[in-house]
Amino acid sequence: MKIALLGYGKMGKTIEKIAKKRGHTIVLKIDKEDSIYDLSDTDVAIDFSIPSAAVNNITNCFNANVPVVSGTTGWLEHYDAMISLCKEKKGGFIYASNYSLGVNLFFELNKKLAKMMNPLEGYDISMEEIHHTEKLDAPSGTAITLAEGIIENTKKQAWILNENKDNNITIHAKRINKVPGTHTVTYSSLVDDIEIKHTAHNRDGFALGAVVAAEWLVGKIGNFSMKDVLGL
Repeated sequence: MKIALLGYGKMGKTIEKIAKKRGHTIVLKIDKEDSIYDLSDTDVAIDFSIPSAAVNNITNCFNANVPVVSGTTGWLEHYDAMISLCKEKKGGFIYASNYSLGVNLFFELNKKLAKMMNPLEGYDISMEEIHHTEKLDAPSGTAITLAEGIIENTKKQAWILNENKDNNITIHAKRINKVPGTHTVTYSSLVDDIEIKHTAHNRDGFALGAVVAAEWLVGKIGNFSMKDVLGL
């Protein structure tokens, strides 16, 4: 499989390592905000760029009839427009806030716990996410996905960053050097706390999931998620 890497930072380099181990070829590496490049010799693109470059990268892929897997966060105000373009161009697209196979199982566990906790009174829901100091957005896309899973299954109405407010899920975002990603969801009451937690030890899990998603996407038309990839 011939892969274009749109974004060649630390994640891009890790994806390159994992992809080569799985027998794939990297035919293009785009760094920073290069807006013009040739995708003609590409089977699939993997976008881990920066928020300001993501929409251009995804658009270029759809226009070139190249399926694209995107893990860039911080651009989702344009998500609906990209889905519309995907349909118009009959493209293949996967966006995930986190490609770790373990995190995607964690997403489903989070929803299940929210459903179980919803009938119970007296529990407040909060979340903590910790990432490395180079992460540009806060809260993380993973934390937002977790919050959305809780909102779908409880009476909570929204999430709020670093503040306490009734009917909201408080997300505490911390930036600590060399932390790949830790997410903790806490249900707290006067009598006990219930927590679920996912801790990433390195970037390899995120990179493997992105490559697995790219392998799955080739030859498909439509907008998909990691639930589709994993058959959840």
